[in-house]
Amino acid sequence: MRAYKFLTLTASLAFFSAASAADIDALMENCNSCHGDAGVSQWNDVPTIAGIDAFGIADGLFMYRDEERPCGESAYRQGDTSRAATTMCAVAADLSDDDIEALGDAYAALPFVAATQDFDAALAEAGAVIHKQACDKCHSDGGANVDDEASILAGQWMGYLETTFAWYAADERPQDKKMKEKIDALSADDVTALIHYYASQQ
Repeated sequence: MRAYKFLTLTASLAFFSAASAADIDALMENCNSCHGDAGVSQWNDVPTIAGIDAFGIADGLFMYRDEERPCGESAYRQGDTSRAATTMCAVAADLSDDDIEALGDAYAALPFVAATQDFDAALAEAGAVIHKQACDKCHSDGGANVDDEASILAGQWMGYLETTFAWYAADERPQDKKMKEKIDALSADDVTALIHYYASQQ
């Protein structure tokens, strides 16, 4: 009897794990429709999410679900592109807490791939200095250190970074007091230089 119960429990757990894996695969397939295969974006205005720390991914999704971040409408970039445009808030609204945590873990386990894009070398050099002075304490290694739990800036798409900096400058995206002070101290030229610096890390 004990052996039977053990085998039944083992079979149930195996089925649950397989079902959970299938569920996550389906969720990721939907995310990848905008963020690219395995979370690596091919579009300038869409961020790569592969390789970002699990907390950063999950925290962002929780904020989108609570509509605490800007939620601009975006068309699907691959797969069934005939689907109506959607927003991150709409996508996250249907996710459970467990879904969000699982997505964070899944994308964190994938490799980040820096975007191949054009940049201005002189601006990148100036941006490196600004980053070291204003940003490196929280975004170390030039914005590439995933252990900072502050997302990945190095190698991210320029269009997405431009939009994100604009949201922060307009106080439309949540930020702590320290970051707001740093953002407010940056000139438009500083921001441009920083974006070229992050883009230069390929």
